[in-house]
Amino acid sequence: MNRLDLRGRMAVVTGGSQGIGAAIVERMEASGANVRVWDIAAKKDPVDVSDPAAVEKATARALTDLGKIDVLVNNAGIAGLNSPTVEYALDEWERVLKVNLTGQFLCCRAVVPHMMKRNYGRIVNIASIAGKEGNPNAVAYSASKAGVIALTKSLGKELAQTGVLVNCVTPAAAKTAIFEQMTKQHIDYMLAKIPMNRFVTVDEIASLVCWLASEDCSFSTGAVFDISGGRATY
Repeated sequence: MNRLDLRGRMAVVTGGSQGIGAAIVERMEASGANVRVWDIAAKKDPVDVSDPAAVEKATARALTDLGKIDVLVNNAGIAGLNSPTVEYALDEWERVLKVNLTGQFLCCRAVVPHMMKRNYGRIVNIASIAGKEGNPNAVAYSASKAGVIALTKSLGKELAQTGVLVNCVTPAAAKTAIFEQMTKQHIDYMLAKIPMNRFVTVDEIASLVCWLASEDCSFSTGAVFDISGGRATY
């Protein structure tokens, strides 16, 4: 494992209890960062990122405990149902959008003012290749991740001269617990679309995220970084 210099950096990783988030936490800590996990399933600091009050309270606690927040990784997300759009339940649509998109908006809104005061910050939003290409029978997930891409571009432009950089990554599917929310047909479809003919690993995603969270990333903001095994077409 190549280690970036994150010594002295205070980081928040949402959805960091398992899967991609846990890999990001492990890699950051190995590189010297002090990491706080915000996860609805976390034992130490459970946080529902879709709840505005919970996010504000978690931000206040993190600032009290850590003194600052240098890095925010918005990783928490759910897959939602695999269903044709015309049959997709409205409450499921709203549930997926609330976690995947509104959750990232709320975390950014809470943390950004503190980063701006210190003229430094790195925000990495976890989107998906589905947000660029759209996966059939996954309309809420695809739309939410497209929204994350647009959120990243908008906020990146707003903060471009503040020292706070905002980028996102668009991974292909990784074998994590989120697969349990998908049908086998949908999983097979996603694999068939990847020219490398394998799923991305969580460690590969964590490597890219940690670079974007470091000082080495200094002239990229509002950008989308693919890690899709050749699937991305733009």
